[in-house]
Parts: sequence; structure tokens; C-alpha cells
Amino acid sequence: MSVSVDALDDPAWVPVSPARYMPYSFARSHHVLIRAEDGRRLLVQYSEKTSKAGLNELYRVLEHDLVLQALPQDQLERDLAQAYARQDGSAAAVVDAVESDLDLSQLMQDVPRIEDLLDAQDDAPIIRMINALLTQAVRDGASDIHIEAFEHVSLVRFRIDGSLRDVARPRRELHAALLSRIKILASLDIAEKRLPQDGRMALKVAGKAVDVRVSTLPTGHGERAVLRLLDKQAGRLDLKALGLADDTRAELTRLVRQPHGIVLVTGPTGSGKTTTLYAALGQLDSKVTNILTVEDPIEYDLDGIGQTQVNPRIDMDFARALRAILRQDPDVLMIGEIRDLETAQIAVQASLTGHLVLATLHTNDSVAAVTRLVDMGIESFLLSSSLLAVLSQRLIRLLCASCKQPDPLHPGAWRAVGCAACAHSGFRGRAAICELMQVNETMQALIHEGASEARMREAAQAGGFRSMREDAQRWLREGLSSFDEVIRVTRDA
Repeated sequence: MSVSVDALDDPAWVPVSPARYMPYSFARSHHVLIRAEDGRRLLVQYSEKTSKAGLNELYRVLEHDLVLQALPQDQLERDLAQAYARQDGSAAAVVDAVESDLDLSQLMQDVPRIEDLLDAQDDAPIIRMINALLTQAVRDGASDIHIEAFEHVSLVRFRIDGSLRDVARPRRELHAALLSRIKILASLDIAEKRLPQDGRMALKVAGKAVDVRVSTLPTGHGERAVLRLLDKQAGRLDLKALGLADDTRAELTRLVRQPHGIVLVTGPTGSGKTTTLYAALGQLDSKVTNILTVEDPIEYDLDGIGQTQVNPRIDMDFARALRAILRQDPDVLMIGEIRDLETAQIAVQASLTGHLVLATLHTNDSVAAVTRLVDMGIESFLLSSSLLAVLSQRLIRLLCASCKQPDPLHPGAWRAVGCAACAHSGFRGRAAICELMQVNETMQALIHEGASEARMREAAQAGGFRSMREDAQRWLREGLSSFDEVIRVTRDA
């Protein structure tokens, strides 16, 4: 028997947890999902990829009357991931359920390799804890997981939308086992507790490929770890998805299509500079353009683009990698970060010899990028000839649409409140605010003569330059962010 797509609206059908009836691996391989029951029958969703043999196997395994509901394959995959991602409950609940009488030596044994965390069948408490933490972090959109040791307790926090939030407090005696298991997953030395270590692991959580960078650090109360979660699909963002203003997006697209020159993206750590560069590279046709990058580390895999990672342990730094890349006949170079004079000099020379160079730099605003490069030792006449533009950016938090309220102190604006949908933070998601300083003839002359930042900013404003705080006003006018958030993000911009 088949039913329509809106069958779940029928109150006779009660939603169920599909994990009660079959593991994720079975549901995924047979392209089926159990969604509801009505007391005697099960509602099973399937797609065009579901075989007749698979349905027969389902009848045999479940021993229930089945009602079938056809879905497009892409929708079924999304529903599968969401349904099974919820099966473990909250990470805090799993942590609280862990027993205290653990055999630590047994817990430190190698973890069986699994393709997807949702397939995990091992009920060892620490393994379940880590699986729950990683699954919830991905589901909540966390960028980092912090596992910290204090005198009497361990603390697990997620960084979501740029802010840290407490997630769980494992008992102190579990901390060593938790860190050891993470080290095993990241191929680190579990016996070394005196030195910092860095590693990585590749996971699938609810069908989503996630790269995890692991960093451990010894402290007075034991090791702490930070796990950075990198969604490999995030590198496919386009400039529009970043939230750039229409005119800024159009101008940046024009700039990255120039045959040569330098385009810099600046901002503090965690302001989305690399993501913006990746999105800019997406405007180029890699089939007819040789695009090469030097990164530390490679954050996302980009199709059709050659990516090189620096490795200081073997003397493979940015400068050495760039010199090698220039012998690979590149059209476009992306430099993860200009950190020293040698890297800056190679970037300038590359731009003057017919290459387009995209790079990041740590400065608070766009004009300061010029001063920073000159202070590094770049000659002002070379910089004025090579620099095309500087995009400086920050990330602004967006108000939760479920709970935001009008701001009585600022008529026409909205304020954050907090509800269950946003974990009581008042915000959900972030977007970029930026300022784009283009190097026209006037600016070239000012850079060449070593003018002050104040004079360069005045010249930029005379040419239509819009500051970050002015750019942030559009989010305020549209009711998407708050007055306090704009002030917080642009206080020193």
C-alpha cells in the first residue's frame, strides 16, 4: 500500500525513532526510513533507489504490515541523516549517564574503524560520549569543541556563532580516558602528556563529511583538547551566501578576474577570511585557469584546484612552497596567510610578473594592511604597483527569528531575547560585514609617498568607501541583527 507525501499530517500516525527497528547502516544501504506507526502498521519511506529485494528484506526483518511512501532520493537522504542524528539524545545526557567505575586500560584499546558515527554499535561509555559530542556539535553547527580540565571537574564547551557555550561537565575521573580516546582517533601519542600535540581525523556524521583538527595542550590540572570541526562542503560557498552587499560582491568578483595584482582579505582570527577566499576562487573557471594554493592547514577540499599544505617540521614553509608553486605555471595563487617578509616579497613579485595573488593578512581594517606590509619591509613603490584592493571583514551574529523583539531603546531596531531554538543566546547564524578599499590612482600615489593611514582613509572615503560599521547598518535596518551586536563587532574597526 502506498500513501501520499503528506501522510504524516494524519494524526493517526505517531512518529517513531527509526533506530528502534533497524541500524543506520541498514536503512542507508537499502534506502528506506521508518517514520511512524499507527498501532499495527509502520510507515516506511523509500526512493527510486530502493530495490524490490530491499523491500522484501524489510518485510522479512520487521514482521509488520508496512505502508510505503515514495520520496525523492535527495529528500530521503536528508530525512535519514536528521532522523538518526537524533537517536543518541543530547551530549549532556550521555555524559551524565557514564558510569564512574571504568576500566581505563580497556577503554584505551583501538577503536574499530567505522564509516559513519551513526553506525557505531560499541556501547563503551567513553566511545558513546565522544560519538554523542561529535554528533551534537555537527548538528548544532559548532566550529570547535573545547574539552578542559580543572581541579574537580572537566568541562565540555562548543563554540557556536563565535561564542562558547557549556555543553557538559564529565566527572573529573573520566577526563584522562576521554583525552586518550581522542588521541587514538587523531593518531596521536597517548603516552605523551607533557608536550602539545596536533592531529586530525576524518569522520562522517549523519552522512556529512567532517574533518576534525585536534590540538592538545598540557595544563596544571591535566591535558585539554580543542577539536576544530571543518565541514568539507563549506568550501563550496559562493560570495552571495556569505552575506556580502550586492555592490561589494560585484566588485570583488571583478577583482578576482583581473589578470594580475594582489587582493588581500584581512581581519582577526575566526572572521571568515579563508572562507571568503574560497568563495572568491569559486568565481573562477578552474578548467581554463591553473589555480594553486598554499595553506596551513588545508581547511576544505576544492575541486579542480591544486592545494599545498605547509609543513614546518620538514622546512616546508609558505615562502618555500610559493617558490615551488611559481614553477608550476600558475595563473592564480592563493596564500593562506602572509606572515613574514619573505612570503610578502614573493607575493608582490608574483603579482608583478603576471599572476593574480589572493591572500589573507591579520589587520583590524583595510587601510592598516598597507601599513602592515610596509612595516614588514615591502617597498612602498612596489606595493603601490601591485596591490589591487583590500577587503577587511568581521562576522556579525544574526538575531534568532523565533524570539527577537523590538528594541525599546532604539526605535526601529530589534534586540536579542533567547529561546530554546537558539540555546537561549538570542542569535542563530552569522554573516559577513566588510569594507572594500580599492587602490585607484589617488591611492597608489599615497601608498608610494608613504602617506599616513588617516590620509589614505580620507582618500578612500572620497571615492565612495563604506566602512564596516556603515556596512553593518544594513543588517540593523532589516531587523536581522541588533544595535548592541553592531557596536560589539565594530568597536575597534
